[in-house]
Amino acid sequence: MPASEVLMELSGVRKTFGTIEVLHGIDLQITKGSHAVIFGPSGSGKSTVLRCMNLLEEPDVGSIKFLGNEYGPGNGAKAEGKRGKPIELRRKVGMVFQQFNLFPHLSALDNLALPYRSVRGGSLSEAQERAAHELNKVGLLKFAANYPSQLSGGQQQRVAIARALSLDPELMLFDEPTSALDPELVGEVLAVMRDLAESGMTMVVVTHEMNFAREIGDLNIFMEAGNIVTTGGSDFFENCTNQRAKEFIGSVL
Repeated sequence: MPASEVLMELSGVRKTFGTIEVLHGIDLQITKGSHAVIFGPSGSGKSTVLRCMNLLEEPDVGSIKFLGNEYGPGNGAKAEGKRGKPIELRRKVGMVFQQFNLFPHLSALDNLALPYRSVRGGSLSEAQERAAHELNKVGLLKFAANYPSQLSGGQQQRVAIARALSLDPELMLFDEPTSALDPELVGEVLAVMRDLAESGMTMVVVTHEMNFAREIGDLNIFMEAGNIVTTGGSDFFENCTNQRAKEFIGSVL
């Protein structure tokens, strides 16, 4: 597939909570194999964009296309009735949250095997084999029998990443995956994400880890007040010309 193939496209996406519009018409293209990083001040709408991308938040207006299929409300009446179902989208779009969202009563292995069987079907042994494979990839196979309470925060987040990967997503979304971690545990999660990026996984990452963003981001997106203010490629941090974005970068780097 060509590197420029558009995997997901947002067009004119708006989202309102109560009387407050938090997204004011977001236009964004994610190409296959790219690593997009969204950053900006708190309350700028970053996480809402991400949650709209897998329809955990349904936009009020606008188009969300994934692999050419419409999943949002669309930009016209003709789109009505042709929307894909959210569950179809989420089977191909993995998401890792700030909180780990693991089942506390299940082992690390079963935290992967259970959702794998519910989505893919198959036998328990097949699901456990796939779970073990993914835990091994994030360096946690020896903790397969441990429950979440027996794991550090960094280990729990790595289990959550492995769970998302077990479903073979074509796109991975990360919503500030290190923000709930103690500083000394951040590195182990970023290392897993770095390996994913190097493997060619298409990723959209909301993060405050600007050094990591500068390292992996080939599409850098600065948001403020519900708008995409400016974007740039891998040289964004060195050559950004937008004054507000420069001020923000200067304050956090």
